[in-house]
Amino acid sequence: MKKCILLILAASLWLAPLPSQAADSAKNPKDQLKELVGEITDQLKAGKKTEAELAESIKKFDVILAQHKDEKTDDVAEILFMKAMLFLQVFDDEVKGAELINQLKKDFPETNRGKAVDQILGQLKQQEAAKKIQRSLAVGTVFPDFKETDLDGKPLSVGNFKGKVVLVDFWATWCGPCVGELPNVLKTYEKFHAKGFEIIGISLDKEKDKLTGFLKEKGMTWAQYFDGKGWQCKLAGQYGVNSIPATYLIDTEGKILAKDLRGEALEKAVEKALAK
Repeated sequence: MKKCILLILAASLWLAPLPSQAADSAKNPKDQLKELVGEITDQLKAGKKTEAELAESIKKFDVILAQHKDEKTDDVAEILFMKAMLFLQVFDDEVKGAELINQLKKDFPETNRGKAVDQILGQLKQQEAAKKIQRSLAVGTVFPDFKETDLDGKPLSVGNFKGKVVLVDFWATWCGPCVGELPNVLKTYEKFHAKGFEIIGISLDKEKDKLTGFLKEKGMTWAQYFDGKGWQCKLAGQYGVNSIPATYLIDTEGKILAKDLRGEALEKAVEKALAK
């Protein structure tokens, strides 16, 4: 997920602080990687996100790996792993990224990263499947409906609200951005519910009591789907959701009007849809 690029690249910043002596740094793969990740992170923040723009930094991965070619350790394997993440998360190059991940298994089979290769590749396949689903849910297409039951055991589907504007909201109580956006969602619901606006919440929570308590506290009276499976939520998988908040605004004919609206954009879109 591109929104997690800097977090993923910065994952290696748990590494020990850089030593004061440059010579020592050159011998330590942990410190070399930390310095390189910092360099790349700065470039990403500056807007450089293509392989060509980061070419010189990419070469440094291979330079460091060559310096430690006889060291089959977790620290050196992490260098190759971070290079793979750069191709996967920044350049969106699944082929090259998978190639580098497979190289981990070949070159560093006894390291933690090497042993986790099959799991990593499985996750990549899941991400690609999710992307395929997300691409199919384009604005203007009919939102594929579901038939489930809500927290109260009542039938739940978008079709139940035929003729109304519906927001399908994938969220969780533990999701900071979701909670941060909630005041805008509540404001829009209170303003337009009586005019034909509905919300279907799809919770990725695992604890039912925590969810119901949160709903009551915040005054969220709309229907909620909950199966207690977190990221393995049935509907999250069905709609390729791998980051939240994720929302779909659906018009009175069941077509997708917009995705991932935030702030005042949601209120304006709902008002416009109801005015048709």
